[in-house]
Amino acid sequence: MLKKLVLLFSLCLLLAVQTQAQKKSKKDYLITITTPQGTMRLVLFEDTPKHRDNFLKLVKDKYYDGTTFHRIIKEFMIQGGDPNTKNEDPNDDGAGNPGYTIPAEILPHHKHIYGALAAARLGDNMNPKKESSGSQFYLVENQEGVPFLDNEYTVYGQVIDGLSVINKIADQGKDFRDRPTADIKMTVTAKKMKKKQITKLYGYRYE
Repeated sequence: MLKKLVLLFSLCLLLAVQTQAQKKSKKDYLITITTPQGTMRLVLFEDTPKHRDNFLKLVKDKYYDGTTFHRIIKEFMIQGGDPNTKNEDPNDDGAGNPGYTIPAEILPHHKHIYGALAAARLGDNMNPKKESSGSQFYLVENQEGVPFLDNEYTVYGQVIDGLSVINKIADQGKDFRDRPTADIKMTVTAKKMKKKQITKLYGYRYE
């Protein structure tokens, strides 16, 4: 009797997995980040669902609209997504968040390559679980990538069009804190499209 129950459970589990695979969406969200330096288009990874869903929610709520890229480091990355950058006080830029963190979704096959989208976070001494900021993110600007960050921060998306815009932003003038001397504001939107269409338009291939 026990063997039959185990076999039945295994069959049900296999069926559920197969059904889930069949239901895998043929559509995806194309993320567009518009800045004075140009427009970037991104995709979000399906195997980092907590970060993906949170980012999409913030975009839907227009949370990022009017925020700035508040930290730029040439040959490294550009960082944004802080709600504090909407106010008139530049001294609190980099310290803002939506009031929560996101559990780490660090996966070994998601690397810090050129144009990778990753979540900013507090350091290990204050954040041993490597939980991500609820809103702040960065885009890798180094064309060789920054592999020393691999397995330390959650990478959850990739720029698939407009990579040169990252470089243009990183080239802007900045102060001693790496804050741009002129605000680099962004507007972020999400549009659901067929994956085949995204591949056709931007060359991005889904696994």
